[in-house]
Amino acid sequence: MAKSEAKELFKEFKIQSVSEFFRRNAAMLGYTGKVRSLTTIIHEAVTNALDACEEAGILPYVRVEIEELGKEHYKIIVEDNGPGIPEKFITHVFGKMLAGTKAHRNIQSRGQQGIGISGAVMFAQMTSGKATRVITSTGDDVTLEAWVMIDVDKNEGKVVRKIRHKNREGWRGTRIEMEVKDVRYIRSKQGPYWYLKLTAIANPHAHIELIEPDGKLIVFPRGSEEIPDPPEEMKPHPRGVITDDIFRMAKKTRRNSIKRFLVGEFSRISDQKVDEIVRYMAALRLIKSVEEDKKREQLYERLANGDVKLILKGFGKRGKAVLRETSKIMEKPPEKLTWHEAEEIIEAFKYIKFLAPPTSGLRPIGDENIERGLVNILSPEFVTSLTRPPKVYRGGIPFQVEVGLAFGGNLTGFDILRYANRVPLLFDAGSCVTTSAVKSVEWKRYKVDNLEDAPLVVFVNVISVHVPYTSTGKQSIASESEIYEEIRLALMEAGRRLKRYLSGKHKKLHQVKRRKTLEKYVNEVAQALSILIEKPPEEIRTHFVNLIERRFEEAAQSEGGA
Repeated sequence: MAKSEAKELFKEFKIQSVSEFFRRNAAMLGYTGKVRSLTTIIHEAVTNALDACEEAGILPYVRVEIEELGKEHYKIIVEDNGPGIPEKFITHVFGKMLAGTKAHRNIQSRGQQGIGISGAVMFAQMTSGKATRVITSTGDDVTLEAWVMIDVDKNEGKVVRKIRHKNREGWRGTRIEMEVKDVRYIRSKQGPYWYLKLTAIANPHAHIELIEPDGKLIVFPRGSEEIPDPPEEMKPHPRGVITDDIFRMAKKTRRNSIKRFLVGEFSRISDQKVDEIVRYMAALRLIKSVEEDKKREQLYERLANGDVKLILKGFGKRGKAVLRETSKIMEKPPEKLTWHEAEEIIEAFKYIKFLAPPTSGLRPIGDENIERGLVNILSPEFVTSLTRPPKVYRGGIPFQVEVGLAFGGNLTGFDILRYANRVPLLFDAGSCVTTSAVKSVEWKRYKVDNLEDAPLVVFVNVISVHVPYTSTGKQSIASESEIYEEIRLALMEAGRRLKRYLSGKHKKLHQVKRRKTLEKYVNEVAQALSILIEKPPEEIRTHFVNLIERRFEEAAQSEGGA
């Protein structure tokens, strides 16, 4: 009876493809709500365009056009001047989930998961039933025009129609056209206009244009001719991996031994460090064999203090034998590494002191460019920015925080501009570490008495090879304590600069008010003194005016020197 029930139960058993999963769970990719869904599509296309241009050393030109075809029905066009896409990669880029040039590399980039643009193609296909039109050229003699759809059952893209044109003008770039329904364009702080405006602030080297559904052209001009240096791929740090990482990496490496694998494919591991890893692995094996709980805990404590050689020596001949046995692991071919041995290596990593991971692969926007972007787009009266030194979270994943403050001028209220690797984060602000860090700062210390009404914009960009997003929608950064603290420290330093500016501004206003008050009574004083000292009131008035002028000039020079 039970056997027949089991067969009946598993009649509906089906293996689900990645594409099918995300088709049923589009909200996980950010496709939830009519406004957010439209913004997410534009975000994915623009992110790809900027990354492609920068990696190719091209100053980005990105044009976004949103054409209204009916009620909650739009055609979205995104065109760039990037390097173009070779024909054989078209179906992979636009039609295959978890495929791309960045997802498998330890490298800083705007997109990290290989879902983005193929997710947008899938959403357009789901809502309109239409293929996405892709026009691209690498600058050679041919421009390719292809219509792409996704086979969700196979997680594959397919070109349903293809035309090749002569590229007589030598055009290079990519143009994407997709029809989408059940979305809505509005000029809100979660819409495409605001997204592109914030993108322009963090990417002053990009020229961005938007044509709204009513035909209005909005231009965010390029504020810098400097192309950011391309990011460098970074080797993983021992403190930033888990057992599964090292086990899987060992199966794929081309190194001929586990020792060469560790030295060649991780940062901060040398031949000498491998010897140290072996000693700690051997010591851990010996400690685990100790039956007495109290003694075992004491040995763990000594190991944490770095007494690994003394511990091995304390076990005498047995210690030497275990050390020799453990050393043999390092001579094995990497593909022979067992799960248990990978666990031992990871456990040893936790006790060993490694240098911090290299940060050469991190690419901050830079103070000058942040200030240039804020001034160019927001026109404040005061702006400052700073970049914190690189740090690590979870013990081995490098990250860096940079912040900017803009005050006064055309600003009318308080706002937080959240970014990750230069990409604006418009949604899920309440669960983001940036929001909590900004709100935790005591802004009254920096002469911002009523934060919500202050003409203040706070800019925060978190950069990393692995930004710890809270979901695949990539709109909120997880509350890692190290990132939280770095944002706070950066904001407090920027706040002190703002305080100095506001203090000087208030002092100047006080001086102006005081001067006006003195000048107001000059005539009355001159008239009264002329009677007492029998001199013309005009002569007395001139004397007092010159005296006031001289004193305030001296005060201004004194402040300037200070």
